[in-house]
This record gives sequence, C-alpha cells and structure tokens, in this order.
Amino acid sequence: MERAESFELDRGVHLTAIRTERFKTGCVSLGLLVPLTRRTVSLNATLPYVLRRGTARLPDMESIAAELDGLYGARIEPTLRKKGEIQIIGFYADFPDEAFLPERPDILGRVTSLMGEMLLSPATRGGRLRADFVATERQNLLDDINAEINDKRGYAEKRVRELMFRGESYGLSKLGTSASAEKVSQITLTRHYREVISTAPVEIFYCGPEDPGRVERLMREALAGLPRAGEIVYPATHVSFERRSGAPRRVTERMDVTQGRLIVGYRLGEIMREPNYARFLVFNALFGDSATSKLYLSLRERLSLCYYVGSWIDRHKGAMFVSCGIDFDKAGEAEAEISAGLQAIARGEIEDWELEGARREVIGALYSAADEVAGLEGQSLESAILGLGVGPEELAALASEVTAEELRDMAAGLRPDFVYFLTGEGNNEA
Repeated sequence: MERAESFELDRGVHLTAIRTERFKTGCVSLGLLVPLTRRTVSLNATLPYVLRRGTARLPDMESIAAELDGLYGARIEPTLRKKGEIQIIGFYADFPDEAFLPERPDILGRVTSLMGEMLLSPATRGGRLRADFVATERQNLLDDINAEINDKRGYAEKRVRELMFRGESYGLSKLGTSASAEKVSQITLTRHYREVISTAPVEIFYCGPEDPGRVERLMREALAGLPRAGEIVYPATHVSFERRSGAPRRVTERMDVTQGRLIVGYRLGEIMREPNYARFLVFNALFGDSATSKLYLSLRERLSLCYYVGSWIDRHKGAMFVSCGIDFDKAGEAEAEISAGLQAIARGEIEDWELEGARREVIGALYSAADEVAGLEGQSLESAILGLGVGPEELAALASEVTAEELRDMAAGLRPDFVYFLTGEGNNEA
C-alpha cells in the first residue's frame, strides 16, 4: 500500500497525504475536532451546513454550484461525525484526477481554496452568519432529529447509548435533541463558529496523484487566515476502566413495531488501559460481526431466533454492543444465547477455522476499505484520533497474529452492563 506522509501546517493543524495513482478521483477532507457536549452538540451539527451555503465571494448555493460545475463536477459536502465523545465537523471534497482532463486544470488548487473560503470567509450580514441560512439549517436539523425514530434499528441503538451512558457525553446523539436544536440562533452559532475556528484542532486528509509537498503548500495557502492565537483545545473521550458490579441494568420500551430489537451493552473496562485495537477487531468478528461468528451461526442459523444479529465495538469509548431483531417472545432465549456465546469464547472454545475466519474477515475489511478513497480517509481519521500510528496494512498484519488465548482472556473479562429491549405496545412477554 502507499505510504502516508504527515505535515504540521500550524499549531493543531495536521495533514496526512497519500500519493497514489490507483484511483481516477482524488479527495480532500478537513475536520475540526470539538468536544461532544450537551451545550454545543446541535451548534456543531448545524455549523458545517451553514458554512457550505455561501461564502463572501460566492454568497449562495447557486453560485457555489456554478463554481463546482466549472471544476468538472467536483463536490464539497459538509461532514458531521462522532468518534467517542468527539464531534468532527467540516467538509469532504472529491474531484476527478487532473491527468484524465483536457489541459490538466488546477482542480486541487481551486478545490482547496474554495474549502478554505467556506471555513474562513463564510457569507455574513452585519458581521454575523446569515440568519436565513441558520434558520433553514436549524429546521433541517430538527427534521433529521424527528426522523430518527423512523429507523427502528437505528433508534434502538441510539436509545441504548443514551440510557447506558446517561450522564456521560457519549450518550448524546451527534445531532443533539430537539431542545438543543431549538436553541441554535444566528447569535449563538456565530459566537460558536468564532470559538471553534480559533481553538479546535484540524485534521486534513488528502488522497490522490499529487505530490504531498504541493498538497501541503496548497493547504497552507487555503488556511492562511485560520486564527491560532489562543489555546488549542484537544478533545478527549472519557473511558471508564471499572465495570459495574451485579446484574446488568434493564430497560424495556414499547412502541408500535412489528419486530423486537434486543441490544446488550458491555464496557470493555480494564483492557482499555492498554488497548489492543487489532485484538478488538478480531474478537468482534469472532463473536458477532461476521457470517462465521459465534452469534450468527447460533442465533441466526442454528436456532432461527433472530432476523439479524451483529456486534460492534466502539474503540474510542471502550464499549461493545450486540444487537438483534427478534420476535417479541424470543428476548429471553436470544439473551441467553448471546451470553452462552461469550462464555464459550471465555472457556477457550475457539475452533481453528473460527479463528482463521475472524482474522480473514478483519484483514479483508481493512484492505477493502483501503480500495476506495473514502475508505482510506475514514481509516486515516480513525488512526489520528486513536493515536494508532499504523495504517491499514500494518493493522491487518497485527490482526493476523491475534491468538485464541488473547481472545479467550478478553472474553473472560467482559460482563453485560445494560440490556435494552424495544417491543410492541401490546406485548406482555417483556
């Protein structure tokens, strides 16, 4: 795989550049890392969408669209991501490789310049972000928050995070709540914007055929006006190393649904003191995140207890979840089988083919993601926030060395912390 080169453009401004000619498109992403808090969550969720609506030079979306049309259909879109208790807000751009275009136009230079305009020279009136832009994007945010309930699987996963991590920032949705969204105004968002661009660390990623040195120069020029006079605040995720003792907490909610959703949440606890991310990936694939996993072969194939089952680990927070879609009267059996799968791993009941299948699943996923520019960008951002210092190729090599004993030891330290069940309004089985 291609080698990533890193540059420090300014205090708290980091660029990762990968030079490659494997793709016919290139990409640039710019993300500001801000803490996920109840006060600012909806401000952060609104800000990149307001900034994308217009700049001082291109004051509306129509003029921005015309500018991008002149760049052979290049795109610059707002981004909003949540990693642990960090929000990443900014822009993602993709564009055709100049080598495939007539006269080799300076697409990269113009895209990075426009991205800098959006961030540093937004459309304003009276020194504030435009009130009409703020009002429109606030309403769009409210619509998105209210629509979350329509995806019952996503809603159940959102609710288990809210309930299991009540009182912790991790329990917040990246969009916030209707109440927090309603408080977004021209004044509060303008004030927040000025604070963010002055204090937030910036992670930039480039992938494409350009020389990394030229990318560095162009990004320096695009961000020349970025204020860096104040203290740069690096957000972090609080990880609890202690597990709760006793039985897991339980919440059952009723709704007009035709399928139940059962989610069991775990805290990884002590193993997060020295996290081994390759081990986490292989364990997750062995337990529930592959077609050869313990849970899939048991709950889905052998017992037909569920319509779907899957597990995932949030490496930032040190939390693991198992989610399955079930008939309302199958919750007890499904939970028991999830527990049995974990206990089997803790006893070392791991067949050679299961371990090899889990390793291959992880390695394949890492290489598959790296086959697309967007996948490389996501891996680069994840690595930067976690401080991994390794790329997908190195992580895949580490995954290939994970042993059954390491997975057994990991399983032995896990206990369920929270059980959430979304069931039908008339169901009396819960």
